[in-house]
Amino acid sequence: MIPKKRIPSHPGEILLKEFLEPISMSQLKFSKYLKVPVQRINEIVKGKRGISPETAWLLAEALNTTPEFWITLQSNYDLALQKPKYHVKNVLKMAV
Repeated sequence: MIPKKRIPSHPGEILLKEFLEPISMSQLKFSKYLKVPVQRINEIVKGKRGISPETAWLLAEALNTTPEFWITLQSNYDLALQKPKYHVKNVLKMAV
């Protein structure tokens, strides 16, 4: 569920706070483990980059989660950031 009063946490914050910090793993070591550039992990952690489907699969396998977990976190974050500032009427109700 998307929080109504705040923007959801970026998946990178979840990656850092819920996964990497508890196991004391550096971004560099984790990037080497995943065989991806350290910049990818660093940009995700800093919230400058989103989770791609490929990265979701890698994170899921490495962290015993699902790719859907990571994609949902990213989707919720993106939706909250892009919420329109105005509303439109439901066209289906107008047709009745």
